[in-house]
Amino acid sequence: MNGSIIIYLLGWILNLEAAFMILPCIVAIIYQEWSGIYFLVSMALCGGIGIACTFRKPRNTVFYAKEGLVSVALGWILLSFFGSLPFYLSGEIPVFEDALFEVISGFTTTGSSILPDVEALSRCMIFWRSFTHWIGGMGVIVFMLAVLPVAGGGAAMHIMRAESPGPSVGKLVPRVRATAKILYKLYLFITVVMIVLLLLFGMPIFDTLCITFGTAGTGGFGILNSSCGDCTHAQQLIITIFMILFGINFNVYYLLYIRKPKEAFKSEEARAYLGIIVLSIVLIAINVRHLFPSLYEAFHQAAFQVASIITTTGYATCDFDQWPEFSKTILVLLMLCGACAGSTGGGLKVSRVLIGIKEIRQEMRSLLHPQSVKVIRLEGKGIDPSTLRSANAFFVTYALIFALSLLIVSLDNFDFTTNFTAVAATFNNIGPGLSKVGPVCNWSGFSPLSKYVLMFDMLAGRLELFPLLLLFMPGTWKKSF
Repeated sequence: MNGSIIIYLLGWILNLEAAFMILPCIVAIIYQEWSGIYFLVSMALCGGIGIACTFRKPRNTVFYAKEGLVSVALGWILLSFFGSLPFYLSGEIPVFEDALFEVISGFTTTGSSILPDVEALSRCMIFWRSFTHWIGGMGVIVFMLAVLPVAGGGAAMHIMRAESPGPSVGKLVPRVRATAKILYKLYLFITVVMIVLLLLFGMPIFDTLCITFGTAGTGGFGILNSSCGDCTHAQQLIITIFMILFGINFNVYYLLYIRKPKEAFKSEEARAYLGIIVLSIVLIAINVRHLFPSLYEAFHQAAFQVASIITTTGYATCDFDQWPEFSKTILVLLMLCGACAGSTGGGLKVSRVLIGIKEIRQEMRSLLHPQSVKVIRLEGKGIDPSTLRSANAFFVTYALIFALSLLIVSLDNFDFTTNFTAVAATFNNIGPGLSKVGPVCNWSGFSPLSKYVLMFDMLAGRLELFPLLLLFMPGTWKKSF
């Protein structure tokens, strides 16, 4: 392993984080908040270490998949540690593991919070908390590839594959750096459109920015204790639509960008994703009709919560923990399913669910016709054996980590619904669960051990499990530095 290039890349990640902290400093100046000084302190630490690591580019720039996976995993850990310092140093979140939990939840776009009173935070801290969603949504390392020539060719592809969500990542254009630029242009464009619409419908500028950051990153940190419950119906509708849009594979937007709408609309994953959303909304709206004054209101609330959960955003407009068991069961299943690969959403991903269903059908056919050979296809292309192997390994690893996390968290002696949905919500980067971690509750009641387990789950879920797990393999560090 080339340790020098890993240190160099980690240095650039810290430099970028220091640059991102300029924005909450500006917010602190606008609102005349002294807590902004803690961002300056954190910037100095980040920037100082980052500059020391990037002062000289290493002579050996050989870069393989192992370096990419390790760089991404360590990068997210460093990003989270330094990102938590403003909360901790200011005393606004006085317990370090709570500050770390909050910022990991932000960067991984989970949205689970230990705060009983969000509105007690200063404006600059609320802004940073929401902005971490936007940074983590598309990925700070994809951003680094877009703006900095730190790696090229196959090396850059190793980094991008390690951070991007979904079974596989391909280049939209021949050059990886150009692909990263296109992704961020699309990400920024949709973000700006949402900001403009919310402003046109009367939302204050600060609220608009924070809620848009949470929607774009499918993160879901609310800036009010009611989450999005105090927004107007029109504003909630805009948020609903954009949550769904950010859950679609960005390859679809790229096809629209290059004026190939027919190919975009043929996306099997996107059509399945939208079909799941429509079916879930109808079933839940019918089931909760008696709880609302009109059928429209039932559909409105069902649409918002379905969009929020399947995209793993986690915003809420009502306490869906009070809904009938049928509706809550659908929401839990949507937690596990997640959004599309190549989107800012979390979860298993619709593409993996489709691959699993197709494998089951293939196995049933082979039992009926043992001599037949048929290739499993997704998006009109044959799925190669390595992709199938990777998907199967992901399912097994996912189940094992989920079970182990559930076992450890159960030591806190909460009810099964709380424990199960707590692990599901963090592992799938969703935010709210049910019972004691429902949409009107917080995560402060968990023990430090459980919080660290859930933090691991958030990072593992965001990084598609394997980059983080590789850090614990002795073979990863042989001949490292």
